[in-house]
Order: sequence, then C-alpha cells, then structure tokens
Amino acid sequence: MAQGKKGGKPATTPAAGAAAGGDIEIDDPNSQPGQPGAADPGAGGGGICDIDPSVCSKPADVAAAAKKTVHAEIYAVQQIYALRYHRFEVQPYWAFSLNDQFVSHNGPGLGINYYITNVLAVGINGNLYSGFNVDSDFNFQNRRATRVAVPLNEYQWGANLNFTYVPMYGKFAGFGDFIFHYDAYVVGGVGAISTRPIPVIDPDNRNFPYKPKIAFNAGLGLRIFFNRWFAADLELRDYIYNEQLESLSIGRTQKEQQDQSTWYGGNSLTNNVAAQLGVTIFFPFSWEYRLPK
Repeated sequence: MAQGKKGGKPATTPAAGAAAGGDIEIDDPNSQPGQPGAADPGAGGGGICDIDPSVCSKPADVAAAAKKTVHAEIYAVQQIYALRYHRFEVQPYWAFSLNDQFVSHNGPGLGINYYITNVLAVGINGNLYSGFNVDSDFNFQNRRATRVAVPLNEYQWGANLNFTYVPMYGKFAGFGDFIFHYDAYVVGGVGAISTRPIPVIDPDNRNFPYKPKIAFNAGLGLRIFFNRWFAADLELRDYIYNEQLESLSIGRTQKEQQDQSTWYGGNSLTNNVAAQLGVTIFFPFSWEYRLPK
C-alpha cells in the first residue's frame, strides 16, 4: 500500500454540491436556480396550503358552498330627518277651548321641552287666559230668553310640568314631489291653573278672586317639519282640575248677600279641552350624526 511522501499535501475532497471536474462558489452571481450552487426558493417548506391545508378550500368545497341557499335579510334604514336627542324645543301657540259652549278660554301659550333621548322629553308649558275669556253668544241669548243663568268660570293663567313621548315618526308626499316629515307624540303632566267663578247669579254683590288649583293634563300632538329645525304643531290637550262654582242661591237680606262664605256652591271636576295651534323651533339648528363604532 503506497503512502504519501512526508511533508506533501493531503489529498483534497470535492466540496458538497460541487460538480465533477471543479469547485463552484455558493455565492457565485452567475449561478442559476436549479443549477448547483443556486438557492432553491422552495427549500425548507412550501406555501400556506402546504403548512396548514385546513385553511385552504378545495375545489369540491367551493362547489358545495355555491349550491347552498342563503337566507339574507337586508334592511335599508334612513337616518332620522329631525334628530331630537339633546335638543331644546320651543313651542309658541294659540289655544282654543273646544268643550265649553257657554264661555271660551282662549289665549296664547308657550312650551319649552328638552329631549333626554330622541323620543323622551321633559319640559314646561304655560297659558295666559286673562283678558281673553269670552262669554258665548249662545249663553247670552239663553240668559236673555229664559232668564236662566248657568254658573260660569274664567281662567287667569296655567302652568304645567310635562313629559313628552314620541312613539311614531315618518314622512309623506305632498304638493307634487315635496316630502313632508312628521312625528306624533303623547304628552302629560301636572301643574296649576288659576280660575274664579264669573258672577252671573248675583253680579251686583259678588266679586270672586282668582284661586290657583292643582291641574292634570294629557294630550296628543302632531308636528309637520318644513326643515330640520322648524315645524308646524297641532296639539289637543285636556286640562283636568276641580272647579268651585258660584252658588245658585241668594241670601234674603243684605247681610246674607254680603257674606262671602255663601257665594260658593259645589265643586265640579272640570275638563278644559283645548286645541293648541302653533310652531316648533328646535335648538341648536343643526347637529352631526355619530354612528356607533
């Protein structure tokens, strides 16, 4: 067995990946993929489907999904035309009494509401009746023809604390292509009303002072919007209170006639049903929708 000479070079071994007949540098820029010395992009793993086949749909799965029946419900919801949430509402109006055929209780009024939510508001309203109470022609003709007087009362003012709830709103077309937006609401509350009997039984001796009384109210209203802050308003409100009427009897003597304790008759639960026609102004005039994130 032959041995190499002492001090000679050891036999060289070709590098891994080297082609027969010579050495190839790994970082050789002239090397091409697929040739010895080139980096293989597929080496060490494949695509996402090779790593986790469950995330990739197979052709059979796609075909089966396409045949499934989809029950989709799509709702087209329009943004509210006049948003009420956190806005003030000012309502100047004129009230007409509807259910008293002997005397009318008309007068101006003003309501102010603040909407805690888009459908719930708390507010106040007041009515001024003094100077606007009118004895009806029917009552005048009745007294003159039959010599029979009916106990009457007149109002001075009214003030109430109210809650308003808006259960319905929408729109309708009118005047060609013009779209009117509206809302309907219910209102109710408690307050006071100052009234007194009108002396018709013994007007020469009796002079009644105004007295405030507890009054409850309930009603329905309709608003028709002309823009996002201005609307026409029609409301039907019933003010309910306990009225004290004039006594139908007259004392025989002058002393008895001057006794104020004999002026008042019985109490009567009174309903003052009024139509209130006015306008509604919302403040601020504009707002910005903030959709939930």
